[in-house]
Amino acid sequence: MSPHRIALLFNANKVYDRQVIAGIGHYLKSTRVEWDLFMEEDFRSRTLGIHRWRGDGIIADFDDPVVAETLTSLSMPTVAVGGSYADERQYPVNMPYVATDNVMLVRMAYDHLIEQGLQRFAFYGLPPVPGNRWAQERESAFAQMIAADGMEGTIYRGSPTSAGGWGRAQEDMVEWVRSLPKPIGIVAVTDARARQLLQACVVADMPVPGQIAVVGIDNDPMAQLLSRISLTSVIQGAEEMGRTAAQILHQMLHGGDCSTTRVLVPPVGINVQASSQHQPSKSPHVMRARHYIRQYACLGIKTEQVADYVGISRTLLEEHFKRELRQTVHQTILDHKLEMARGMLVDPSIPLADVAVRCGFTSLQYMYAVFRREYDCTPRQFIESARVG
Repeated sequence: MSPHRIALLFNANKVYDRQVIAGIGHYLKSTRVEWDLFMEEDFRSRTLGIHRWRGDGIIADFDDPVVAETLTSLSMPTVAVGGSYADERQYPVNMPYVATDNVMLVRMAYDHLIEQGLQRFAFYGLPPVPGNRWAQERESAFAQMIAADGMEGTIYRGSPTSAGGWGRAQEDMVEWVRSLPKPIGIVAVTDARARQLLQACVVADMPVPGQIAVVGIDNDPMAQLLSRISLTSVIQGAEEMGRTAAQILHQMLHGGDCSTTRVLVPPVGINVQASSQHQPSKSPHVMRARHYIRQYACLGIKTEQVADYVGISRTLLEEHFKRELRQTVHQTILDHKLEMARGMLVDPSIPLADVAVRCGFTSLQYMYAVFRREYDCTPRQFIESARVG
């Protein structure tokens, strides 16, 4: 029996789509199901010619309105994947739908910011266009949560991302960031938007997370790599969505009636990083200094450079640090470097020598010496204990 021919219509330039595809792959590897998969060579979603495609089934991203409109008229077994809707009428009729829970994604980010002691909140979304319906659902969920809790909240949609308009868009965002009441927690509709926000905070000289705490959605490694301040992000259950969609399509290919099936997949959790760990500072000097340290600790900065940034003498800055944090500026810089190193060490694809360089240690030997002094173990022993745990 020849394998079923299945088309996957996703734009794999986005981490969400890649994870859904990975979930489909995991389902195939964990079962005896054999599919002949079709995807565009550049991993883009195109519907041109799909009516003439001689296949057996389709799994597609229905957040794309063109895909949704094109495939709705097909009689071929199709599983729709996309965002959840508050209005039931927004879901496709007579078609199984696997959804990421937009309300829970925002709820997890919002609750995390509340846990940090914040009482003012904002949402950085996307302009309302047909392809961004999922973003409007997240914005609406945020607005309802704020209203229900009687909290202060504001919504900023910004501009579409384009090279030509980026300069003006960033200027507008910097102006918005400066106008916000502080301290404030901001939920960004995606990690891509969160990264833009972190850049705007740097330009506006607004301490993160001292004055502005930021949470994104997607847990996108690319956004982490491109941000000096490590980003807190809600982890979508996208792989589970892919596995579920593949399982439903498998049932349909063998005669199952799944036309009314609707599955809401909750987020996996939240990856908490520096961008949201709001700790109110009594001293504005300590807050500014920690903001600078989070950005540049891994570049080998010294206490003198931190004091220059804050605009006070080294002696006075040390007094503020000892009074509020009970440690020196140097130790705070070192703690941040060690925190970054611990995060990298759990990734087996990063060589130890690269961890040392990227975290600002002068050599691998020096990083070993620091680990022995601070943790009474070597980096390799730390890795082993992390795996056991």
